[in-house]
Amino acid sequence: MALLARGEDYFGKGGFPVTVRIARTEPGGKPSHPNDVTETDHYHDFCELAVVSSGRGRHVLEGESFPVSAGSVFVVQGSQVHSFRDREGLALINVMYDPARLPLPESLLRRLPGYSALFMLEPTFRSAHGFSSRLFLGREDLGTAEALTEKIARESAAREPGHEAVLLGLLVELMVFLSRRYGESGATESRWLLRMGRLVSTLEQRYTEPWTLESLAAFAHLSRTNLLRIFRQATGQSPIRFLIGLRIEAAKKLLRQTDRTMTEIALETGFGDSNYFARKFKESTGRSPTDYRRAG
Repeated sequence: MALLARGEDYFGKGGFPVTVRIARTEPGGKPSHPNDVTETDHYHDFCELAVVSSGRGRHVLEGESFPVSAGSVFVVQGSQVHSFRDREGLALINVMYDPARLPLPESLLRRLPGYSALFMLEPTFRSAHGFSSRLFLGREDLGTAEALTEKIARESAAREPGHEAVLLGLLVELMVFLSRRYGESGATESRWLLRMGRLVSTLEQRYTEPWTLESLAAFAHLSRTNLLRIFRQATGQSPIRFLIGLRIEAAKKLLRQTDRTMTEIALETGFGDSNYFARKFKESTGRSPTDYRRAG
């Protein structure tokens, strides 16, 4: 049975949910730090951004095994069971953070196709392509990432006044840096994922437009068949369903915060027709827009 790695054991009880732990290959399998579960099957109640700084080994993720080496970078989402095996001098920089407790500027980050690809899509997409969609940093870029993580580690340990703001800023800087590097990736599977990341970013900003499957495929420079296949692998749903979900979330906000009519909300969120809006809203939430507004 997999072990749950709890955030409070790394952030401290009530501590700011950003920190760094280094897991090195120690003689005799000795742990690198308290609560080091590197070789134990485990999952988290937070997210982990792993940067391999040296050595090599195998990353066992959700029952599948992938080779990793210096420069490998990947995100492990909380519920994913993983561990590391066959470590040969493997040194991992684990940037631990809890997005549910952080005021991350998601709307700004998601404008980066590389962010959508690396932090949102790649963690679920990787098993379909043998981990070939991961980010790999060259020596210079790895050095930049290491310098940022060292700053996070120092700030987290010192906990001086204002450390929360500094930690948040450093985490965002690291996310942007890695997202930009992912956006420059030349790996085939990464390019496919970047197309999906670019499409996701665009839909999140332009969900009110009258997109069709044909226009989405043209935007992604893919056939309809390939778009449906790759988008579903990356997100678990079709592009149209994803688009409707964005419109529903926008409609929920308008229902809670404004007194606009159903027709106005339908037009403003891209549904175009109040009956179609009401039908899709109920399919998604189990309630009519009117009932949702009353309950809010």
